[in-house]
Amino acid sequence: MIKKIALITGASRGLGAALSERLSETHHIIAVARTVGGLEDLDDRIKSKNGTATLAPMDITNRDAMSQLFTSIFEKWGSIDFWAHTAIHAPPLSPLNTIDLGDLDKTIATNITATALLINFISPIISKEGNALFFDDPCNGKKFFGAYGSSKIAQMSLVQSWANECKNFGPNVTVFKPAPMKTALRARFFPGENKENLLSPKSEAKRVLATLFNP
Repeated sequence: MIKKIALITGASRGLGAALSERLSETHHIIAVARTVGGLEDLDDRIKSKNGTATLAPMDITNRDAMSQLFTSIFEKWGSIDFWAHTAIHAPPLSPLNTIDLGDLDKTIATNITATALLINFISPIISKEGNALFFDDPCNGKKFFGAYGSSKIAQMSLVQSWANECKNFGPNVTVFKPAPMKTALRARFFPGENKENLLSPKSEAKRVLATLFNP
């Protein structure tokens, strides 16, 4: 039996890793992230469940690397069935008048430009019956969230435009608002938070996929 193909960008940890593990039961996983060690650990967990994965230790802001990746995907598999985009850059929280402009450039490159680039590359090879998942994190207007919040607004605007463009022809583009989770990203934003009330990425991945496939 030939498995379906799932691409996970931002797969080395958090929700991306949890989605990869869960989907590996039914899909071959193409796991993209910058952290080699995290990808190798993910591969070990997938193999322990008799799943398979292709590791792609790449930076999604590197256009040449992304072009090479999607060319390789097309040549090997022809198409993919599922894409979950969880890669994100979270700059340090700070007042807007003290923001580091270099970090702002990195935020824009990762959260906005790379999202548009990936949509451009993936559109020709994702099946018309396939699914593309994105994750919103509404924090626009909150103090100290100027860089991150504005980048998420722009990212979601791109995604909503693509979703509307795909309504009649596919793929199915869905945006989820995850519940608060025990992730490194959230720990950076809320270091003193009581983590006992937070969900694990694994439980949130299970909910997201159940909602998508069994609405």
